[in-house]
Amino acid sequence: MVKQKKRVKLIYKCLFLTTGAVLAAIGLEIFLVPNNIVDGGINGISIIFSYLTKFPLGAFIFTFNLPFLVFGYSQIGKSFVISTLYAITVLSVGVSILHPIHGLTQDPLLATVFGGIILGIGVGLVIRYGGSLDGTEIVAIIFSKKTAFSVGEIVMFFNLFILSSAGIVFGWDRAMYSLIAYFIAFKVIDLTIEGLDESKSVIIVSDKQDEIAEVLMARLGRGVTYLEGRGGYTKQSKGVLYVVVTRLELSKLKSIIDEIDEEAFVTIQDVHEVLGGRFKKQAIH
Repeated sequence: MVKQKKRVKLIYKCLFLTTGAVLAAIGLEIFLVPNNIVDGGINGISIIFSYLTKFPLGAFIFTFNLPFLVFGYSQIGKSFVISTLYAITVLSVGVSILHPIHGLTQDPLLATVFGGIILGIGVGLVIRYGGSLDGTEIVAIIFSKKTAFSVGEIVMFFNLFILSSAGIVFGWDRAMYSLIAYFIAFKVIDLTIEGLDESKSVIIVSDKQDEIAEVLMARLGRGVTYLEGRGGYTKQSKGVLYVVVTRLELSKLKSIIDEIDEEAFVTIQDVHEVLGGRFKKQAIH
């Protein structure tokens, strides 16, 4: 039974890695590349080299990413590197198959917007299911542990260099379109990874915690966790509640708290992912 579950999980993972890589290939070869608009990272370098040498883009994507995968194998983890290798292989094959198609549009703005969206969805799916389509992220993760720079800062440095190179090769108008495509893809990647159904974690400090907890469970159908707290100034015990709700339920939660205790102290934070518990339970109206 355990082996069967692992096998199903692996098939499920491969399916989404494949889907993500194919979508990324479509975003590149059907929209961006025919209009001389580049992506960031290794894919961007590959597009420039393919344009200058007339060699297949897929060959450059695979070849340029391979050293980074070897470099990161012992540093990051076997599972991540294998998933990344698989996704990059699918991407390389995908762009090679799609290359004879000469794009769906010659309008650079349309190509930028739709290419960025499709590429972002593809990259987001691959990241969400444990892989990557860009070897520079591996280097960034490794170097961020040894330097004062964050992963985002290192990746941004790479991409500034690549987009500057694109300006020299394709012209500065295409470099600016590339920057727009990169920004769109970046935002869509976040949406794909985190999902559109945003969740919020709420901490409530109130002397009426029992009453608030009962109403929240009854009217929202959400599990509530009691935490122990103590006032820093008064040193007195405080009732603290922790609850996770969807973005659409947040307004109702605020009104419930306001009805019961106007003096309650409430903090609200974004939640990227929720697993287990009663969170998937339908709200009670």
